[in-house]
Amino acid sequence: MAVVKELIRTEADGSISFGNYELAVKSKVSDFEHEGDLYKVKTFREITKLERNGMFVYESVPGTAVTNLAATENGVSFTVEGENDAQITVELEEDTEYEITIGNEIADRQKTNLGGKLSFSVELAETEEVPVRIEKITQE
Repeated sequence: MAVVKELIRTEADGSISFGNYELAVKSKVSDFEHEGDLYKVKTFREITKLERNGMFVYESVPGTAVTNLAATENGVSFTVEGENDAQITVELEEDTEYEITIGNEIADRQKTNLGGKLSFSVELAETEEVPVRIEKITQE
């Protein structure tokens, strides 16, 4: 897998890919239109951040490359790559419990805070791809 050289793009399946952790200086793309929303990405070696319509979506420290980010009403899924382990924060529904799957293993269950943010760590080796799936736990 490679970094996203154009910083953000739409994939054939309707998902988006963004981020370039190889950059030495911060780069950004604003007003990227996708399915009626405007996205902004800022990325470089130290941080990758994505906003939709001016609202927080994703952040990683240090920077990462994210492919096939797809959000549904029940959560979000994507594949992440980076040179170092990363702390990732995503915006979801506030005060809701989610199950986080990293690779093919359930890593954690967490409840979002009142702002809807959920933070977790992903172990990354250079050029290794790690699939992440975050799904809402429904109360029955």
